[in-house]
Order: sequence, then C-alpha cells, then structure tokens
Amino acid sequence: MDLESALAGMKDAGCTEEEIRKARRLHEAGDTDALLRYFRICRCSRMEELHESQRKVDCLDYLIRQTAKTKTAH
Repeated sequence: MDLESALAGMKDAGCTEEEIRKARRLHEAGDTDALLRYFRICRCSRMEELHESQRKVDCLDYLIRQTAKTKTAH
C-alpha cells in the first residue's frame, strides 16, 4: 500500500492529524515494524472510542426501556 492511501485510510478511520503525521514520519524513516505497531495502537484507540459509544447507547437504551415501562404502567 502506498503512503498516501494509508494516510487517507487513517483519516477515514477518524485518526487525528497528529496520528497521521506520526505515521508519515515512521513510513518516511522506513520503520515498517514501528509503523505496524503504531497502526495497531491507533486501532486500539478507535476500539476504545467504539466501546465508549456503545456504553452511551446502552445507557440510552436503558432510559428508553424504563420510560416505556413507566408509560405502560399508567
């Protein structure tokens, strides 16, 4: 994969400009192993964001269920 495609993919994945700059530096340094590790770190960060969003959705689902129960009880 060429550098520009990889960086565009990072942007599409929601990576920050700083993360993208760091990936560029690693690529330009020719450190493929470090670049792969960094991609994995970025992936973990996105997964943490996903899990946090899921927790928020779960809270809203709970509120919806509780409100629906209250409505049917009256």
